[in-house]
Amino acid sequence: MSSAVDARVSPLAALAVAIVAVSTSAILVRWSEAPSLIKALYRVLFTTALVAPVALARHRGDFRRLGGRDLAVASAAGVALALHFASWFESLNWTTVAASVTLVQSQPLFVALGAWALLDERVTRRTVLGILVALVGMVAMSLGDFLSGVALEAARPLYGNGLAVVGAVMAAAYVLAGRSLRQRIALLPYVTVVYGVCTLALFGLSIARGHALVGYPAREWLLFFAMAVGPGLFGHTVINWALAHLESSVVSVSLLGEPVGSTLLALVLLGEVPTAATVIGGAVVLAGIYVTASARRIDDPAEGADELPGDA
Repeated sequence: MSSAVDARVSPLAALAVAIVAVSTSAILVRWSEAPSLIKALYRVLFTTALVAPVALARHRGDFRRLGGRDLAVASAAGVALALHFASWFESLNWTTVAASVTLVQSQPLFVALGAWALLDERVTRRTVLGILVALVGMVAMSLGDFLSGVALEAARPLYGNGLAVVGAVMAAAYVLAGRSLRQRIALLPYVTVVYGVCTLALFGLSIARGHALVGYPAREWLLFFAMAVGPGLFGHTVINWALAHLESSVVSVSLLGEPVGSTLLALVLLGEVPTAATVIGGAVVLAGIYVTASARRIDDPAEGADELPGDA
C-alpha cells in the first residue's frame, strides 16, 4: 500500500476486514466442486498474477539481489506452501470447517518446535505449556468428532483432522524456510517468487494425479478467483501490511478469530453445526496457540513479524 493509503486507513479497521476475508477461505473451498489440488493451484496462480506486476514494477532491485541460495530457500518455502494448501484443502472434504480451520491455525506450535529442533532456539516453560494445552485440545477434538460423527457425506474426521495438522506443519515449514530471507527481502518480491514456485509444485501434483486443468464451469472459475482476491489479497496481504503498523502480538491474537469466523460462516452458509467436542476442543486448541505465540513474543519481541502463512 502507498504512503497515502497508509495515512488514510486505520490499521485496526484494515485488520478486522482481513480477518473476515480469511474467514471466507474454507467456505469458498467447500463451495467449489473441483479437485482440491485444482482449487489450490488456481487460487495461488491467480494470486501470483495479481501480485507479480506490482512487485516487478516497484521492487526490481530486490529481484536482482536474489542469489542462488536465496532462490533455493524461497523454492523450499514455495514447495512447503504448496503442500500446506494441498493438505488443508483436502481436509475440508473429510471434516468440519470448524475442526479443519482450528487445526490448520496451529502452525505457531510447530514453528516453535521447529525453531527449537532445527535452529537451536530456546523453548520456555510457557511455550511448552501452550503446546501441551493445544495438543490436549487437538486430541479431544479429533476423538470427540470420531466418536460422535460429523455432518459431512462420507466423513472421516480423524483423516480430515490429520490432513489439517499436516497443513499446519507445512505452514510452519514455510515460515521457517523463509524467515531469514524475509528479513532481507521486501514482502512482494518474496511472495512473488514463493507463490511462483508454489504454483509450479501444485501444477506438477495436479498433472501427476491426472486432474483436468481446464473445462470447469464458470462458477468454479469465479470461486477460484474469489479465493485469490478475498482470503489472498484482502486477507493475508492486508494482514502483512497491518504488521508494519501494529504490534505483532495484536495481529497474532486477531488471527485466532479466523476459526471463529469460519465456524460461524459455515453454520450460516453451509448449515454445518459443530459438535460439542469441536467447540470445547477447539477452544482449548486456540488457548494453547495463544499461550505459545505470546510466550515466543515475550521471549523475543521481534519474533513473529513474518510468521503468517500465505494463507490458510
